[in-house]
Amino acid sequence: MSRQALHDGWTLRAAPGAQVPPEIADRSVPATVPGCVHTDLLDAGLIPDPYLDDNELALAWIGHTDWSYRTTFRRPPDDHDRVDLVCAGLDTVATLTVNGVEVGRTENMHRGYRFDVRSLLRDGDNDLVVTFDSAYRYAEAQQERLGDRPNAYPEPFHFIRKMACNFGWDWGPTLVTAGIWQEIGLHAWSTARLATVRPLVTLAGRDGRVELHVEVERVADVPLTVRATVAGAHAEVVVPAGQRTAVLTLAVREPALWWPRGYGEQARHPLEVTLHAPDGDTLDRWSRRIGFRSVRLDTTPDEHGTSFALSVNDVPVFVRGVNWIPDDVFPNRVTRERLAGRFDQAAEANINLLRVWGGGRYESADFYDLADERGLLVQQDFLFACAAYPEEEPFGSEVAAEAAEQVTRLAPHPSLVLWTGNNENIWGWHDWDWQEPLDGRTWGRGYYLDVLPRIVGELDPTRPYWPGSPWSGTEEIHPNDPAHGTTHIWDVWNTDDYTKYREYVPRFVAEFGYQGPPAYATLRRALSDEPLAHDSPGMAHHQKATGGDAKLQRGLDAHLPAPADFDDWHYLTQLNQARAIQLGVEHFRSHRDICAGTIVWQLNDCWPVTSWSAVDGDGRRKPLWYALRHAYADRLLTVQPRDNGLALVAVNDGGTPWRASASVTRLTLTGEPRAKTTVELDVPAYSAVTLALPAELARPEEARRELLVAEAGESAERALWFFAEDRDVDWPAAAWDATVEPVDDGQRVRVTARTVLRDLTLYADRLDPSAEVDQALVTLLPGESVTLTVRADAALDPALLTARPVLRCVNDITSS
Repeated sequence: MSRQALHDGWTLRAAPGAQVPPEIADRSVPATVPGCVHTDLLDAGLIPDPYLDDNELALAWIGHTDWSYRTTFRRPPDDHDRVDLVCAGLDTVATLTVNGVEVGRTENMHRGYRFDVRSLLRDGDNDLVVTFDSAYRYAEAQQERLGDRPNAYPEPFHFIRKMACNFGWDWGPTLVTAGIWQEIGLHAWSTARLATVRPLVTLAGRDGRVELHVEVERVADVPLTVRATVAGAHAEVVVPAGQRTAVLTLAVREPALWWPRGYGEQARHPLEVTLHAPDGDTLDRWSRRIGFRSVRLDTTPDEHGTSFALSVNDVPVFVRGVNWIPDDVFPNRVTRERLAGRFDQAAEANINLLRVWGGGRYESADFYDLADERGLLVQQDFLFACAAYPEEEPFGSEVAAEAAEQVTRLAPHPSLVLWTGNNENIWGWHDWDWQEPLDGRTWGRGYYLDVLPRIVGELDPTRPYWPGSPWSGTEEIHPNDPAHGTTHIWDVWNTDDYTKYREYVPRFVAEFGYQGPPAYATLRRALSDEPLAHDSPGMAHHQKATGGDAKLQRGLDAHLPAPADFDDWHYLTQLNQARAIQLGVEHFRSHRDICAGTIVWQLNDCWPVTSWSAVDGDGRRKPLWYALRHAYADRLLTVQPRDNGLALVAVNDGGTPWRASASVTRLTLTGEPRAKTTVELDVPAYSAVTLALPAELARPEEARRELLVAEAGESAERALWFFAEDRDVDWPAAAWDATVEPVDDGQRVRVTARTVLRDLTLYADRLDPSAEVDQALVTLLPGESVTLTVRADAALDPALLTARPVLRCVNDITSS
């Protein structure tokens, strides 16, 4: 057996067409494989960067063009019974020829393909050509053939099995790709090979069990032997001549368990599988690291509706999640190192689950391996989003094959805990005026309620499946009913103020979010606007949400002082995004006896854009990230409105009881105490305690000049409650003293407040794009200090580092 990568010597050429620019027509361009057309043209200097300014618009022709990739290769040196051309991922409608003979066609970006090419190979050079038809032409032909179906955007993404957000989204550019986007190579083998290996890992008490399903492909009708070993357990089975499948069972006595981050270690065990010929020679081998853990989804009806609560190893896990979108429009640019950095950002923000959203892709092996390694849970959508999807052929067969392949591929990963059938499509059918234009045509229901649950049930019964996000658990109840199953909350942002989050006490919030612009350094890299303004041409182009700026303004008007310039607008809109999500998360967590999880939309971006992300398209943390770190902390103090008063809620997501003395003080903005109480916290593990506050604390004498401060020593960050909106508070003009000192890993900025400083934030990236700061959104009372650590490639000017617009707080706007 041998494997030979075919990643070298590729060239790319556009098919003739009036839309192709003359400098590219009839030209062969060096191509990188894995890769795509856009990145090859960019590397060749033939197109501008599609992420800058409005360059995206000038590149629309690429998605309407056919493309051919070509290379030559030498045949494998040994004589084998089979030589397969193996394609891990082709994007999307491809025809493959070897030495001028067609060997196969593909129509699905989300599947791998294998073609027997042995009889076509010759000594010396062999020609391989992969021709990609325009994704638009294919999708539009299917749309015309099957009849249109409604979707959220005016693009035919639901008529092709391709990454939907390539066609644009309310946070993403329209850059319709083509190319050999995953590995491609030759696999030479004889007698038989391991076609699929699917471990089903379960626990019975403290003992582990691996039910190993093996499928072989054979060219010789001889008996074969499959051997497997894991954690000291061994199993062996003979696959008789004429048979293709076998099941082995490995029992492991009390293995070290795999736990989500924050709950225990992420123990993984090498699982080795080998295939042997009758003479004992090894024909093929397969290995993965698996984790022993159990997953249970509780959907029991109760007095509040229908629960949706996840347990791992019989321990309830309150989901502190974020939605994950593709980290780049061009997947070949998302390296393991880049993913590791993003996963670090998630873990440092106290996140424990990533939901892989259904408009993107099934992620790379590195993604799931890193999730296993870091203990980040994964909820995996099947790839359907915001549209009515046809169920006719070829889509019915493609979806089934795609799902079976991906379920099998991801089965070994302990981090994967939930399969979800789609994003918002069942909800869309109910509420988005789809039924009349569909006029009885298929829309995807058969996938979500029949095909996909059947495939998951047959191939991966160790994990729960949920038909949609949102989904109430039954067709008899509205799919987005907050009292049942999962819900998405989008009236906040779209139409209502973010304080409306407090009107919901949902069972599980799978999507909710609020927009803010990216970091200043990200904007300056991506946009050439002079001057930069919230409505300047580049800013407008990088705001993809309908009415997005008006919604940002509505939020500012409700809560914050009026911005005087772009610097104010940038700071305040980022701040309002952070405030909105922090309010929502803390409210939902305070009701953890009913609500079992929140998944914020969204962690990341795929390019520089104003969006709902906590980390922008250049990988910079927005203030929202710091707010998430606070709101998702294991131990959270929060002041919440309850029963016409206020309450202190202590939330404990740790595995041990939380016992501490807590004080709550009502004081003026100048720091003068007016009322105080002390309470003893005794919060069991994985629970919350609510303590009503006395009226003298909850009722201020001067709402515009007072706040509450709740503290529990070093055991949790303090909580604040302001009695008036910032726009109405009688803020004093901001005053502080600041010092800057160099340290081994950067600079320390110490700020001492002479007045209250509301949501102090240091925008060091304004001085150096490499700069990062360890804290943000810090509120100081008079006399208090904070030390901010700045890391950058070079030392920053202390005078600039401690002045506006780099160092900001809310009440410097009122004094500017």
